[in-house]
Amino acid sequence: MEYVIDMRNIRKEFPGIVANDNITLQVKKGEIHALLGENGAGKSTLMNVLFGLYEPEQGEIYVKGNKVVNNDPNIANSLGIGMVHQHFMLVDKFTVTENIILGKEPTKGGKVDLHTAAKEVQALSDQYGLRVDPYAKVEDISVGMQQRVEILKTLYRGADILIFDEPTAVLTPQEILELIQIMRKLVSEGKSIILITHKLKEIMEVCDRCTVIRRGRGVGTVDVKDSNPDSLAAMMVGREVNFTVIKGISEPKESVLTIKDLIVLDSRKVPAVNGLNLTVKAGEIVGIAGVDGNGQSELLEAITGLRKINEGSIHLRDKDITNLTPRSVTASGLAHIPQDRHKHGLVLDFSVGENMVLQTYYQKPFSKNGILKFSPIFEKAEKLISEYDVRTPDAFTPARALSGGNQQKAIIAREVDRDPDFLIAAQPTRGLDVGAIEFIHSKLIEQRDKGKAVLLVSFELDEIINVSDRIAVMYEGKIVAVVDPKETTEQELGLLMAGGKRGTVHAE
Repeated sequence: MEYVIDMRNIRKEFPGIVANDNITLQVKKGEIHALLGENGAGKSTLMNVLFGLYEPEQGEIYVKGNKVVNNDPNIANSLGIGMVHQHFMLVDKFTVTENIILGKEPTKGGKVDLHTAAKEVQALSDQYGLRVDPYAKVEDISVGMQQRVEILKTLYRGADILIFDEPTAVLTPQEILELIQIMRKLVSEGKSIILITHKLKEIMEVCDRCTVIRRGRGVGTVDVKDSNPDSLAAMMVGREVNFTVIKGISEPKESVLTIKDLIVLDSRKVPAVNGLNLTVKAGEIVGIAGVDGNGQSELLEAITGLRKINEGSIHLRDKDITNLTPRSVTASGLAHIPQDRHKHGLVLDFSVGENMVLQTYYQKPFSKNGILKFSPIFEKAEKLISEYDVRTPDAFTPARALSGGNQQKAIIAREVDRDPDFLIAAQPTRGLDVGAIEFIHSKLIEQRDKGKAVLLVSFELDEIINVSDRIAVMYEGKIVAVVDPKETTEQELGLLMAGGKRGTVHAE
């Protein structure tokens, strides 16, 4: 049988690590083929080999039956292969059209012909139901829309084999549904899709076949209709995974975080948080549910000292932390797993070890008289790497070299290890595989059971329902309802998140 993509016995090494060890991947025309594996299993590496960003040490690649030497993304483009990267490759200040044509600009009379390009972009957008405005600036559009621009970029270059790298990691539930429809439309028009993911629900819903890799090696390829989430998870992790969150009943004690009448402006000087009240007690996890853009980010930035508070107050235990500096807030007993791990979680060019002490480097034993002491820093890092199963060659490796999921584990290790009174976990499992998600949830519950207060912000409604002891629904900058997770459903939360009403709910 002829495959559109036939990668045979691919081996890719980096210093100190074999990322792909003799992997074979075969994709049929017109199918959505999942590439499933844990964080750091080698999925993105294999696709970067296919896309020409990496050259393999051994193995052969056949595209549409022809053997190719693909060592340049331009060659990949000419072969009809396009890649939608996990971290978007867009220029914020450019318009949608300018981003799409970048490097392949049509000209007229020696000038870039933006008008014709915008018409082409609009036509492609209409053909695939992408609903993209060719003239919008990238910095002004939603994350879901930016992703559709990335998809258009590949289509504009004539791709008929599309690689999606973790495409739903940053999307809201509604945007995920839209993306699934777009993928089905692409396949119905004769395209073939490789979907890198570790979300089993999405594989079951949209994929035809699934190739599983574990720790750099191929485990096997299965027909999705003949498998189930449990068997796929076991193939991926190498053991059975528990999908239900195991936790006892919470016993909340005194208030740890108290927010009163909070008003915070967004970057356009419009109230993003608008008269918000919230309490989080010791020994409970409060989940915040809301559609992205209803003030969640501004609320977290206000609590952590990253954004100015215009009115209202925030108390941590008995201390007023309103408008304190981030370090003062942290020193008051707060830890923060930020939603953007690259922007606020890590210094990517620092080593894993240095990142492990970003919050404590100025304290003993990590520094003396203002001079860093590297021996205790790296001792501490090795302990955390082992305890949290951070997959890295060693503590001296730059954080940039880790997979997204292992970067996340490093942040969680650093923040939870400080044993804070109050822990903010913002999208803590974004981009993580089921084994890592199980581990992170257990750590959050462990903090709760130690009598700590935890605030969980997530777009994954099943995560909010399973992990939280109370759910605060946020809409247009306010908490509009507080519900008991045992007595609500995803549908009801969705209604409240959209500004709907529920008779029995009272806001706190």
